[in-house]
Amino acid sequence: MIERLVAFSVQRRWLVIALVALVTVASAGVAAHLFKINTDVERLIDKDVPWRQDEINYEKAFPQRTGTLVAVIDGKTPEEAEEAAAEFSAALVSHKDMIESVYRPDGGAFYEKNGFLLMSQEELTKTTEQLVQQQGLLGPLAADPSLRGIMRVLGLGARGIKSGDAKLEDLERPMTQIDTTVRKVLAGEPARMSWQMLLANGQTQSTDLRKFVMIQPVLDYNALQPGANATEVVRKVASDLKINTLGGPEFAGAPRMRLTGPVAVADDEFATLSEDALLNYSVTVGAIVLFLWLALRSAPLIGAVLITTFAGLIVTAGLGLLMVGELNPISVAFAALFVGLGIDFGIQFAVRYRADRFEQPDLLSAMRAAAHGVGWSLTLAAISLIAGFFAFLPTAFRGVSELGLIAGVGMIVAYLFSLTLLPALIAVFKPKGEREAVETTWLAGVDPWIIRNRKPILIGVGVITLGGVPLLFKLPFDSNPMHLRSPKVESISTYLDLIKDPATSPNIIDVMAPSVDAVPALADKLLKLKSVAKVIDINTFVPPDQDQKLATIAETAQLLGPVLNPGRKPPPPTDADNIKAIKEAVTALRGIASSSNAPGAKAAGDLANDLDKLASAPVGTRETASVALTTDLKTLLTRLSGLLNPEKVTLDNLPPKLKAEWVAADGRSRIEVHPSGDANDNRVLRNFAKEVQSVAPHATGAPVATTSSSYTILGAFLQAAITALVLIFIILSVALRKPWDVAMTLGPLVLATLWTLMALHIVGMPLNFANIIAMPLMLAVGVAFHIYYVIAWRAGVTDMLASSLTRAIFFSALTTGTAFGSLVLSSHPGTASMGKLLALSLFFTLVAAFFVVPAFLGPPPKHPDPKRPEGDAAVPQAARAHAAEAVPAK
Repeated sequence: MIERLVAFSVQRRWLVIALVALVTVASAGVAAHLFKINTDVERLIDKDVPWRQDEINYEKAFPQRTGTLVAVIDGKTPEEAEEAAAEFSAALVSHKDMIESVYRPDGGAFYEKNGFLLMSQEELTKTTEQLVQQQGLLGPLAADPSLRGIMRVLGLGARGIKSGDAKLEDLERPMTQIDTTVRKVLAGEPARMSWQMLLANGQTQSTDLRKFVMIQPVLDYNALQPGANATEVVRKVASDLKINTLGGPEFAGAPRMRLTGPVAVADDEFATLSEDALLNYSVTVGAIVLFLWLALRSAPLIGAVLITTFAGLIVTAGLGLLMVGELNPISVAFAALFVGLGIDFGIQFAVRYRADRFEQPDLLSAMRAAAHGVGWSLTLAAISLIAGFFAFLPTAFRGVSELGLIAGVGMIVAYLFSLTLLPALIAVFKPKGEREAVETTWLAGVDPWIIRNRKPILIGVGVITLGGVPLLFKLPFDSNPMHLRSPKVESISTYLDLIKDPATSPNIIDVMAPSVDAVPALADKLLKLKSVAKVIDINTFVPPDQDQKLATIAETAQLLGPVLNPGRKPPPPTDADNIKAIKEAVTALRGIASSSNAPGAKAAGDLANDLDKLASAPVGTRETASVALTTDLKTLLTRLSGLLNPEKVTLDNLPPKLKAEWVAADGRSRIEVHPSGDANDNRVLRNFAKEVQSVAPHATGAPVATTSSSYTILGAFLQAAITALVLIFIILSVALRKPWDVAMTLGPLVLATLWTLMALHIVGMPLNFANIIAMPLMLAVGVAFHIYYVIAWRAGVTDMLASSLTRAIFFSALTTGTAFGSLVLSSHPGTASMGKLLALSLFFTLVAAFFVVPAFLGPPPKHPDPKRPEGDAAVPQAARAHAAEAVPAK
């Protein structure tokens, strides 16, 4: 039947080409109309999986916390960071076409009013005591928050030290900090003095200098980067506010903003994947054409194979989109699979045609001979490939399931086109006949050597395999998807930066209590877990002991109220007023500098010298110094006035936006659980997720998703691998009919897989979510190669490695390896790791095919079974009667 199909395609070549062209054009139209890539990575796992159901329930309860961009704003001072975050979040609100919501988890009116209440009693007491101690400094500054006022405070302090009413060491820090600021101004450098840090004796927490803005952008899942448009708006808003987003010189000294979060990570993922894509694809196509030339040595044959491959790719794309509706980030790889695997059929047929063309008098006879010789093995290989890909259909890993469906259908297309379109094109292009036998003579001496040393080879294979088995139990699996992403991109480098600090680590787990009343008991259970560092819930914002704290704050306000709100203020200073105040301060500072050798005296002298320069500098320099020294002072005074006038906080008077972050519309309440230990360590995260789920089985969050998805994906691959092996075993058993032949086909394949896994451990490369996809791909390639050899052996072929079959397999492996191996060049770590595993697997597949299979099979049967389905022409007559003398390879 295959022979008749090929003969028909040759005799009715134009009809076949026209029909295929019509189908291809129609498929191109369908693909262009339906083409869509849904980049929502959450759709890659079946929504019915229990942990995905938990995620979906959580997202329904708190929709504002899904699909977010996280803006991380760093300032050199707490005031700068807070000011930038406040202005930035306020500016974003107006862009409703691109931004759905904006929320500040660490700032806003609630914190500005109730920040003292949210402190522990111990922290509050310490803070208020420091403020009271500084009232002598705060009073004059509040009365005159200008450059003149600061200079007068310096002069007052210096005179107090000289008279013995003040201590030099108490003024050392303010003098040093003011001098640092003035020196930067004189040097023309960006400068801004933090009065909050001054009052805190220079001590700050990481959260003081780093602020967060949670942004829920409008996403376009039909784009490769769904958040790209919104991200562009976000960056422009920041840039307009002079917030550094690019690191250019125009932003020197400005606060810095970086973007991370699920949306930014996903967008950067696709940007990384597309980086250098055109160059890589060009190199790949060029290499494939080169290997086709080495295999076929005929431009018409190369053209026919390439046209057949790319026509099949277009048809597969159209059929795939008709079946699944849209591609996903994994199923989009069907194109590489089709080229890598589908081209094998074309190479096998074309090389066989060349071999038979040397023996046959005309093109049609050679086509018939090629179809008769290679048709059965191609059919069996295609069926096995299709079964292998379709084995993924019932798995919960939807991304690979859809890839398996499209790739499986693609193998059907590739098989049919190789037996119809390819022969028709060859008939139209009419390549010249072969002058010499098409063989792989450089391997001619290997076949006899393998047969002579068959037993030692098999013993060596057994010893190596058994010796490496312990390595399989030590093979690590890296389930952290962040390790598959490039640390060079902003979203990932920011994530890795945040994860170093327990206070900002995004690796948290969310637990939902059935109600607010149920939160305390559940939170208490979670806190008792060893893997839990802290929990945050709605009650965190309703502080305990409020009556006591309010009393402390009221007492402080009574003392500082008149200080912070003086009845009379002098008019704003003129430049002459500033110069006069500076000179008076210089005189006073030099007086204490000359009276002592203490470090404070040196600081006074240094400051006096720099202030002297400031007094004689241009007026613009003094104006710059005034801004640098007073901006954060005014902010501090305003903030202190707000913090000293809080109101008692209850669940009922919490801001609606804050409350919505913790209590869902249906009354369920969120508890945020933070891990103890290294939040970037896979074992820590697994233990963290396991312990939390022991208390709250429906918990969700990155650690739970990472752990659970690893089980889901590994389970899917295990299920698919077992299903594929069973299906292929059944297919081979029916086709080959002899258990030994089936074992000889699958045995080396299993060995190649085991060797690949052992090699991974030796080279220190763990399995991960990306490279594990390579395993079934190479199983598919390997089973095809081994089928070709076993069928040739059953036909009684000797010296298989010297035959045209090995030539076809070798160059097919090179083209497949090129199609897949180019992934190694990717700047995306996950894709590169898949390319490395494919290269390793291909190497061991070829070792198994070229050396282990012949050793397993041994000498071919002297009297092949004439009832074999493949008939008696598995390889050309020249190969069966292959002589020992060398013939130059074409």
